[in-house]
This record gives sequence, structure tokens and C-alpha cells, in this order.
Amino acid sequence: MPSHPPRRLLIALLLCAFITPLMSPARAALPMADSQNAPLPTLAPMLEQVTPAVVNISTRGRVQVQGNPLLQDPFFRRFFNLPEQPSHRDTQSLGSGVIVDAANGYILTNSHVIDKAIEITVTLQDGRRLNATLVGADPEADVAVIQVPAENLSALKLADSNQLRVGDFVVAIGNPFGLGQTVTSGIVSALGRSGLGIEGYEDFIQTDASINPGNSGGALVNLRGELVGINTAIIAPGGGNVGIGFAIPTNMSQQIMAQLVKYGEVKRGKLGVSAQNLTPELAHAFDIQQATGAVVVQLAPDSPAAAAGLQIGDVIISVNGHDTASAADIRNQLGLLRVDDKVKLEILRGNKKLTIKTRIADPEPNKIEGKQFDTRLEGTLFSRIEEGSPLFGQIDGVLVVETKANSRAWRAGLRKGDVVVSANRHNVSDFTSLAEALKTSRRGILLNVVRGSSALFILIQ
Repeated sequence: MPSHPPRRLLIALLLCAFITPLMSPARAALPMADSQNAPLPTLAPMLEQVTPAVVNISTRGRVQVQGNPLLQDPFFRRFFNLPEQPSHRDTQSLGSGVIVDAANGYILTNSHVIDKAIEITVTLQDGRRLNATLVGADPEADVAVIQVPAENLSALKLADSNQLRVGDFVVAIGNPFGLGQTVTSGIVSALGRSGLGIEGYEDFIQTDASINPGNSGGALVNLRGELVGINTAIIAPGGGNVGIGFAIPTNMSQQIMAQLVKYGEVKRGKLGVSAQNLTPELAHAFDIQQATGAVVVQLAPDSPAAAAGLQIGDVIISVNGHDTASAADIRNQLGLLRVDDKVKLEILRGNKKLTIKTRIADPEPNKIEGKQFDTRLEGTLFSRIEEGSPLFGQIDGVLVVETKANSRAWRAGLRKGDVVVSANRHNVSDFTSLAEALKTSRRGILLNVVRGSSALFILIQ
């Protein structure tokens, strides 16, 4: 009679047979598709909806050639048998744009993409080529609006860019290097970037999604396919993309677009305040607990800010309900307002919080012909001393930017670069005070000017 193995031994053998395959070494292998054929994560469905709204923009322009004066002389050319020198040359550029209003054919892009263009051509994703007209451009913020015939266009929905957070995924779409529509992805690296010297008004979204030449004016979208920014610039110390790109937030570009569509330009007003960043040292000196803000350092005479009671040393902490962290915030927030718009400033004066209400005033023109003040100043062009000038904040006066040879002012000794600080013994700080001072000029115009490190009087009769 055959012997049977003990019951415990039989159970042990069965367990060993079951466990041994599970303990075998793991082997590297491609993942197998599951039985449900679940799709892999992809941006393709979103991009299929978005890319028809991103267009290629090509322009043809003409710029003046700064030639050698000798080559422009007919006698010199005849003597050396030289051909006629061209006074202009044609230019071409490529960029991108975003359709944001399909019903009216409005396209957002960068101002530098269409700068000096005499012909603008838009190429859609479906291959159509449309002639575009310029609605308006704002070089200070690098935003422009162009228009094409509204025929079967697709537009992007605009997101609230204030809801963006560092770490959000974004996708950049454009036409880099003229290759055709290209997509890159990344995240939002930083928000509110300013002080880069790229534009006059800066409040950039920083992203590591590649923004290459030709991507300018293209779309930066979130994962829902909504427009969050207009691609604008990169930092490329070695000439290539290093993962630091910048886009103009849609909230900013949308405000500028509204003015460009309605007025054809952005007419910025004047509050009359200059500010600097609040530092820990200044906060300690002012004996305040506030960590961020903008300290008022200068007030223009007879400006809305001065008339409303703002004082030098006040710390601005918000404008129209929006927190102010720096002087750049002040510039950006006020730069989007038009003449007569209301302004509510929250300030700290010492440890006391105050609210100041005022309005944006019509700014003085940047330059004025001298003959508008007095016929004896014909041939002279005056300018305000603007922010960015080495003289700004150093001297009060009106800058002479041109004096035509043999004009009265030129013969009297007035020269380009002079700063008029008084006229007829009255102090001059702006165009208004210069006009008032020149009302008493019956026997001549007596100007006190600063020239470099010296000063002199000039009498124009």
C-alpha cells in the first residue's frame, strides 16, 4: 500500500509553489496596456480647440537709412562716379498673434511685432492669408491690436490672470523661427515681474515654457485652454532660451486693448507723484510696521496728488483697492488709467492709515514749440524732464531739446541741453510756469539756464 505524505507537508508544498513566482526578481519592461484601453494623459484635445485662434503675423516695413553725409552730396557722387544712395530700406519681421474677438476680427499681439509696418499679413492655421489693419498700438506696454475680416474665425477665451499662481501649468503657442505653429509647455515660475527694463510698464508672468524668436505676440494658455498672457520676451544671455520667458497678463492687455479699440491709442493721465520702494531701513526710519509699499519722494506742483493732500514721506499701500508692493506697482496701476478716472489711495502717514481720493489729470505734452509761448522763441523746442533722464529729480526746469541755427534764441546763446530754471526772474518748473513767466516779456525774454555744472543768463530780444 503506497504511503501518503503527511498533511502538513502537503500544505507546505502547495504554499511554496504559490509564493515562489511572486518572489522572482522583477524585470524592467514597458507597461502593458490595461484591459480598458484607458488613454494616456495628453494636452492634444485642449490644443485642438486652442491652436486655430493663434495666428502667424508677417510684416513688411520701411525704415530710413542713416547714410554717410558725403555719399548724399551730389558733387561728391559725381566726382567719384558713385551711384545714387537709397534713403530707405525694406524690412520684414515674423511674429504671432491671438484672436480674442472673432465677431470683430480683433487680434492681440506685441507692439514690436508690427512696429513701422506698412503691410501686415495674418496666416491662419487653416492656411488662409488675410490682410490686417492696425487698430492701435501702445509701445510703452508692448501691446497692439490688429483687425482682419471676421470670417469663420476662432477666438480664445480670456482668463482672469489675477488667479494665476506660481506652479500652475501653462502652454506657450507661437511661430518660433518661422517654423510654423509650435507648442511648448512649462509652469508659471513667478508673477509680477518688473524693473527688467524691457517695457515702460511691466507686470510680467515669468514662465519656463520656451518662448523663442517668433513666439512674440503668441498665446500663453492654462490647461483649460484659456488665455492667461501674451508672450513677449526672454532672457537669453548666451543667445538661446534658458527657461526664463515673460508674458503680459491678460488683465493688463485687455485693459489696454479696450482703449486701443475705442480711442486708437492709450492716453495716460497724470497724478503727479514719484515714489520709491519701501525698504526695511526706510520702514524703521519712518517707525512703521509695514513691510511693503511705495514711499512718496516727489510731488509735481499743482498736480492732483498735491491738491488732494498727499505728502512727501507718505507710504502708498494700495491703489483703487489693489495692494501696492513697490514703486513699479504704482506705475503699472496708474498707467492703465485714463484722464478723469477716479483714484483712491490708501496710505500710511506715520502709523496712521488714511484714504486720499483724487482724479487723473490731463498730462502736459512732452514737447512744446517755443513759438507757442512767445514768437521770439520760434525755432526752439522745449521738453519736460522725464523719468529716465539723468536730470530727473536733480533739477526743476524745462529742457531745451532743439534750437535752430540763426533763430533768435540761437543767436542769443541758447543751446540744446540747456535747462531753463527761471524766466523773467520767475522760477520755472514746468510748461505752465514757463508760460506764466513769459507773459511779462515786453522788453525781452530773460532766461536763467543751467548748462552742465554752470549757469548763465540769456537775453532774447
